[in-house]
Amino acid sequence: MTKSGLKLGFVGLGIMGTPMAGHLLKAGHTLFVHTRSKVPRELAESGATVCTTARGVAERADIIFTMVPDTPDVEQVLFGEYGVASGLSKGKTLVDCSSIDPIATRGFAQKIKDLGCGWLDAPVSGGEVGAKAASLTFMVGGDAETFERVKPLFQLMGKNITLVGGAGDGQVCKVANQIIVALNIAAVGEALVFASKAGADPARVREALMGGFASSRILEVHGERMIKRTFNPGFRIALHQKDLNLALQGARALGVALPQTANAAQLMQSCVALGLGQSDHSALVKALENMAQHQVMPDAPAA
Repeated sequence: MTKSGLKLGFVGLGIMGTPMAGHLLKAGHTLFVHTRSKVPRELAESGATVCTTARGVAERADIIFTMVPDTPDVEQVLFGEYGVASGLSKGKTLVDCSSIDPIATRGFAQKIKDLGCGWLDAPVSGGEVGAKAASLTFMVGGDAETFERVKPLFQLMGKNITLVGGAGDGQVCKVANQIIVALNIAAVGEALVFASKAGADPARVREALMGGFASSRILEVHGERMIKRTFNPGFRIALHQKDLNLALQGARALGVALPQTANAAQLMQSCVALGLGQSDHSALVKALENMAQHQVMPDAPAA
């Protein structure tokens, strides 16, 4: 495929960022990349240009995507020494796909706009599986004109793309998403622990539930992980815990009670205490198993 003429940048090439950047590259765009660790070989070998700093990416690209773990990471990547902002010139666009604090996001957006550049916050849902399959959900905050300009690029990486509202609203939506996902994981975990402890086959219980009103994507995917004991990270507990902390911080600021979110955050904290912070968030079930002194299914024997 010939190059489209778009010069794109991508900063942050972790579990999610690498496949997302790969889709942009495969579509024929020129891609400039930077990450804290070594740039994955598949991107370098596919023609991505490796830059030594985030500033270098911003100087060369017209639309720059960032995908890093937390609010301080975004602030450092954007406004730290040799950060993206120092390489921006008027008319360029910054798209932050990280999941971070909505209030901080609005401050970041204003700083970028003050440079004469466009801003979108565009956190995603779908995990590693969705990133690889280009089936991510994008929850976008920003102005409509910038959104329409970037939307064809979102469509290379995802399937459900929604402009939620102004700057920061994409992050608000992502926090809401993480509340729902966490509570559903906890519900599935509790149901399977109960069924298994009661002597029923949890795999068959899950199969039966999949045909009824309790069916959900969480029951389908994460319920299977709980039964098969496959907790390699698609989305790490430590990151989901960070997102729930954002929800609880926001709730305090707004004067809103989120009791079930607080409970899910404590379950994730229990997992971190058990050394499971880098496991997939479906491993939240292990906190419930620890309290019940009973596993949904035995762990697979070590190879």
